[in-house]
Amino acid sequence: MEMSPEDRDRITAAIRDVETKTSGEIVCVLADQSADSGALPILLAAIAALVAPWLLVAFTTLSVTTILSVQVLVFLVGAILLCLPPVRVALIPRRARRAMAFRVATEQFFTRGVSRKEERSGILIFVSLAEHYARIIADDGVAERVPQSHWQGAVDALIAHVREGRVADGFIAAIGMCSTVLVEHYPSAESGPNELPDRIYFI
Repeated sequence: MEMSPEDRDRITAAIRDVETKTSGEIVCVLADQSADSGALPILLAAIAALVAPWLLVAFTTLSVTTILSVQVLVFLVGAILLCLPPVRVALIPRRARRAMAFRVATEQFFTRGVSRKEERSGILIFVSLAEHYARIIADDGVAERVPQSHWQGAVDALIAHVREGRVADGFIAAIGMCSTVLVEHYPSAESGPNELPDRIYFI
């Protein structure tokens, strides 16, 4: 997804504002898509292409050359359509899509260094657009003080904004709600150096 420089700057400013009041850190990640259907679209297109000649032989008097041409066309059109991102995602069961998105969020938590904070006070705010999925992952230090259920309000606000096409506003709202917890448990008096970049990552 394309995000304007202004929106990126707004998110960066929101993170920096929070981190002037807390020793905790916030990292934001936006994914276009997390679920991967693998070779399933190609497999389905191939099956359709294999079935098509039998139907044509049974119900038409087309020549062999025409039938073979139709078979190739069915495969190409099917592969193109089934490989479109919205269709690829729709081929995967909802539960599997959410599991894949959670896996990507967890990978990003470690890849972006959120788990490397000395105080274990990092928070990842993750959104995957194709799956309409959002997740907030808090490091162990925060999780010991705040249950995962506490973040549901921020997740709901984030998803509501994303559905309206206001992705940056969603991140900013979630950042603001997460800041309340960080400021309470990790005030700036305990602050060390800023260990992580104040930005949103796109994958």
